[in-house]
Amino acid sequence: MKLIFYLPWRAIYVRVFSIMGKTLPILDLGEEFYTPVSGGNYTNPILRYRNQKQAVFLGLDRISDDEWLQHFGKFTPLKSNLEKPLAMKYHGHQFQNYNPDLGDGRGFVFAQFMNGQHLFELGTKGSGQTPYSRRGDGRLTLKGAVRELLATDYLTKQKVLTSHTFSIVETAEKLVRHDEPSPTRSAILFRLSRGHIRIGNFQRALFYKKSENILKLVDYSLRNFYPELAIPDSSKEKIELLFQSATFRLADLCASYMVAGFVHGVLNTDNMNISGESFDYGPYRFLPYYDPYFTAAYFDQEGLYSFGRQPPSFLWNLNQLKGTLNFAEPAADLSQLNDDFAMQFNVFFTSRFLKKLNLKANANASESALEKAFASIAPSYYDDEDTPILDMNRINAIPFAEISRTQFFANIQKIIENFFQDLYQNKSRDFETAFFEILNWTQNDKTTSYFSDETLKLFSDYTSSMGKLTKEQINIRKQNLVIDEIETIWDAIDQNDDWSKLHHRLA
Repeated sequence: MKLIFYLPWRAIYVRVFSIMGKTLPILDLGEEFYTPVSGGNYTNPILRYRNQKQAVFLGLDRISDDEWLQHFGKFTPLKSNLEKPLAMKYHGHQFQNYNPDLGDGRGFVFAQFMNGQHLFELGTKGSGQTPYSRRGDGRLTLKGAVRELLATDYLTKQKVLTSHTFSIVETAEKLVRHDEPSPTRSAILFRLSRGHIRIGNFQRALFYKKSENILKLVDYSLRNFYPELAIPDSSKEKIELLFQSATFRLADLCASYMVAGFVHGVLNTDNMNISGESFDYGPYRFLPYYDPYFTAAYFDQEGLYSFGRQPPSFLWNLNQLKGTLNFAEPAADLSQLNDDFAMQFNVFFTSRFLKKLNLKANANASESALEKAFASIAPSYYDDEDTPILDMNRINAIPFAEISRTQFFANIQKIIENFFQDLYQNKSRDFETAFFEILNWTQNDKTTSYFSDETLKLFSDYTSSMGKLTKEQINIRKQNLVIDEIETIWDAIDQNDDWSKLHHRLA
């Protein structure tokens, strides 16, 4: 039985079109950055998931299911778009060990679109072998595709800047994998993202000592990922601007992971997008309970990418980008990275933490303007809008350093410390339920056994509600995506071809 799932969608007032009669941005880079490839030849494709909301966004909502399968199951090019898919060339640090033998081994860029000045891209996962497949088969398991769909859907609801799962097509191939029961089912996944320029792309240019290619990537990234910024003329100023902007966005991305209780699992430099967008979900996990040592990948024996080590991992990756950019322009001043990232992460995390609890910090009159700026940093967690692109002009205007030195900020730090201490004392307390408990307590005066009297007093003394939430908005905090739920959804698909649990979860 063919099952097609549609996400609910709201009206889209700005439609995206491919660049008719103009060169697509990626083609300006040239073949030192990618290799034209062909998609794999798959048998009996079945459409399993079609993201109609994002199809409307791209102007692809009116194509039939058969046409959808031609494009996203058999890789027929979209009209006036890329004639051939492009497998990107990149290197990267994997678990902090440099690997020059990388690149798109089971994916490629399929199409590009522009929304005003902002770039959007359709890329694949499991679309067949490329010159960079090494010994891999270029395939993706259906379970892997379902897991990525669940991750992107839930992270969007948690206001994490993430790629969106655009399409899943099941194929008839049977795959053998050492980390799940085999043979298992195969799929092609398409993701909609803001682009696939990684720190690893810059590292490849450094490996070959090509400063001109690093500068080309700087220009491409500023133009397509940060178009709201005025781009300076000098290479030095361009590099400083890009590095500052990428640091801001990645600090916010890391903060959003931590507030969501999300463990990416593989924070290698080839998984860090210069756009500041999260993508590529392999062995991820959401915390069942608060534990800074919790890891997602079974092969991460040392806990390098455990939950609590994600901020230093982001910083480590940014330091690799810093070295690459300074090779291209030694005069660029990127020396403040460590201090800047720590401050930005703390402010983003604290603002997101309060917004998720629908609280605002109590500030005295002299700090009210700073508190207002602080409250504006994080998105609302209780509307149905997608997470917006961070406007760097707005972010650059916010006085992060001044906010971090205020009394109200210090008070919130006390709350956060107590909040997580209480959770760490008892691992039977679900991580996501903890936010629901505080919401229910502040909004409905419900008692909670999750937190000590001292913690609740800190909340009472130093915060106040941002406004009344509906019962539905409060109950949404009961949602979680721990591994048991993922496995339950997959088991229904795997054993009975029953997609209803997945459908219900997305709805």
